[in-house]
Amino acid sequence: MESYKFLPLVGRVLIGAPFVMSGLSKLAAYTATVGYIGAVGLPLPPLAFLMAVLIELGGGLLLLSGYRVRFASLVMAVFCIATAVFFHRNLADQNQMIHFLKNVMMAGGLLQITYFGAGAFSLDGRVASRLGSLKAS
Repeated sequence: MESYKFLPLVGRVLIGAPFVMSGLSKLAAYTATVGYIGAVGLPLPPLAFLMAVLIELGGGLLLLSGYRVRFASLVMAVFCIATAVFFHRNLADQNQMIHFLKNVMMAGGLLQITYFGAGAFSLDGRVASRLGSLKAS
């Protein structure tokens, strides 16, 4: 299994990068994003916008760096389910069904990261290896 220890890094990049891109696109389209949040009936659209950007951009960057990924991926999994339910609930529309299922699948991948952690090539892995070497001393 040693030869596959790069796979968690690849997985984190494949999941984290789209979140970073989505967070950045929300920053570039504040008015439209807040309007969309309000249109689906969520309260306090500016606060929801801020939370979405923090979770997508902040969580995506944490995944990419491999820092605090268990907590970040759990928060992001809950966010994915919430966005599926609130923004993609018209399951009679095939496009909405696809987006709903995409969010559910992303939540599944994020929960895998929550359980298994960041892997060897991560800041979390680096901290764990340092702590292990300190305990052995």
